[in-house]
Amino acid sequence: MDYEQLLKKAYEELPEKTVHKERFEIPEVVISLAGNQTMIKNFNEIAKALRREPKHIAKFLFNALAAPGSVQGNKLLLQRKLSEDIINQKIVAYANQFVFCKECGKPDTKLEKSGRRLILKCEACGAKRYV
Repeated sequence: MDYEQLLKKAYEELPEKTVHKERFEIPEVVISLAGNQTMIKNFNEIAKALRREPKHIAKFLFNALAAPGSVQGNKLLLQRKLSEDIINQKIVAYANQFVFCKECGKPDTKLEKSGRRLILKCEACGAKRYV
């Protein structure tokens, strides 16, 4: 066998590429609809993944979705009928604004209060910015 045949045989015997998985993934929402109310069942799981206070995320979602609501235990109740796609888009928007560092793009950040303003401090690169 020459080199080309051996190379072709080697490529054929290679396993399929594995799915590339990010180290940080935002969980998809699990909702249940009851009349004009939407309940996010895995709200605490989302808050833990984002490493943010559930009240802060809830406040953002109430404003972004134009829907009043409340946090009930580990669930979020919205007083409006909404689809999973819309809620997921708003959670990604929250993560882009309040979780991911604008300098290095990593999710290793924390929110600090400075007076009346919030500062997003990156634990990976040390960058700070007001949000």
